[in-house]
Amino acid sequence: MIDLLINGQSVAVDAPDDMPLLWALRDIVGLTGTKFGCGIAQCGACTVHLDGQPVRSCVLPIGSIGKRAVTTIEAISKTPAGQRVQKAWLEVDVVQCGYCQSGQVMSAAALIQRTPNPSDADIDMAMSGNVCRCCTYSRIRAAIKQAATGKPEVLQSVVAMPARSAS
Repeated sequence: MIDLLINGQSVAVDAPDDMPLLWALRDIVGLTGTKFGCGIAQCGACTVHLDGQPVRSCVLPIGSIGKRAVTTIEAISKTPAGQRVQKAWLEVDVVQCGYCQSGQVMSAAALIQRTPNPSDADIDMAMSGNVCRCCTYSRIRAAIKQAATGKPEVLQSVVAMPARSAS
């Protein structure tokens, strides 16, 4: 039996030490907001916070967590940064298919927590490990900026004009 602190609650998990946190969260604890993507910590869909830092739960053995606090997407709205990010996500209309979004929100909330007014380079660095199959990266960036500043971000679209015929 392994005792974990998940979303502020002590949870006893009956599983082997080497079980990835992702599977303990989803299959044992019943918190299914954290998603399985690649299983090798490359896509970011499984991102959770461990003592406030974003980590990939698909490769983190539960036996290595100890007394550190795990926060999942189900509880990120209890933090000021999480509230701002989730509000901006909705206002900017980031989500398309939504599969990667819990990991995206978790990474963005950690960024806003540690860097309240991130630059484009800060955003690129913090979000580089999160893959969005729908390519909503411009909306993700806009939502992060809006969460940081509280000001609405204007999305810019690039539209190619059709070529005129020479006749």
